[in-house]
Amino acid sequence: MADTSLTLTRRSLLAAAPALTMGLLAAAPSRAATAWSREAFQDAMAKSGRPVSLTDAQFNAIQARKPAALKRIESYLKERLGAADPAVMKAFAEVPREYYHYMYEGRHATPGEAYEDNPKPWALGYGSALSDYLGQAYMTQVAKPQQGDVTLEIGTGSGFQSSLLSRIVARSYSIEIIEPLGKAVGKIFAPLGYDNVESRVGDGYFGWPEVKDGFDIIIVTCAAQYAPPELFKQLKPGGRMLIPIGQPFKRGQFLYVYTKDAEGKVHSKKDVGVFFIPMTGTMMKTPAPKGSEG
Repeated sequence: MADTSLTLTRRSLLAAAPALTMGLLAAAPSRAATAWSREAFQDAMAKSGRPVSLTDAQFNAIQARKPAALKRIESYLKERLGAADPAVMKAFAEVPREYYHYMYEGRHATPGEAYEDNPKPWALGYGSALSDYLGQAYMTQVAKPQQGDVTLEIGTGSGFQSSLLSRIVARSYSIEIIEPLGKAVGKIFAPLGYDNVESRVGDGYFGWPEVKDGFDIIIVTCAAQYAPPELFKQLKPGGRMLIPIGQPFKRGQFLYVYTKDAEGKVHSKKDVGVFFIPMTGTMMKTPAPKGSEG
């Protein structure tokens, strides 16, 4: 990753973007973790419909890499944002990343890829990817999640981002447009006891209007040509929305941070350069409304 730009992706069209690395993270105290062992890992994987078998040596080798990855995240956040939020670091320590390394299209687990020395996206199949952990850390911290918050992610992908937020906030919602991926990933939260995560298959352009009181945080993990109006409607006063904006498959995308003040007025900040694959569905068919930013 060069200069100040971040490279972020939710899908695995990675050959066209060899420098794909990123940066992203958040705030408040996380919930208590349950004991994590090889047996617990294999049991959770089986209950999620993704059975895997590891030896003790294989499982221990994965765990041995985790402290260095956490240190990398901490250093990255300090460099980019001046400090690493303790709640974000605690959430990263608690959520077992190896559980999310899975190739859904070919149906095989890839936990040995977790906590890699050089963070990068990992393919999940169906054109989707598990984003690199530095990128997820950066966005999470910029979103400033707090206890009591209700969050919405557009683009569930592996489910890691929503799981991470769930260790900090009151409730975490997530929408995935790719049906086979969304259905499969929807089964992974309960085996970990993450009962405050809810996901569904749908077009994220429209958000989740059934959540009547709206969202404190909305994180979009695909590049939009403009910010969807429905998402602004669902953002609470005082809320924050992070969304990559730019043309599909082109450089020059930027992460925008929108905030809504107490009177309901929306303010925007152009943050770092990014590279995401495009938001599909309605976004690809609907012209930007007049006066939209981005």
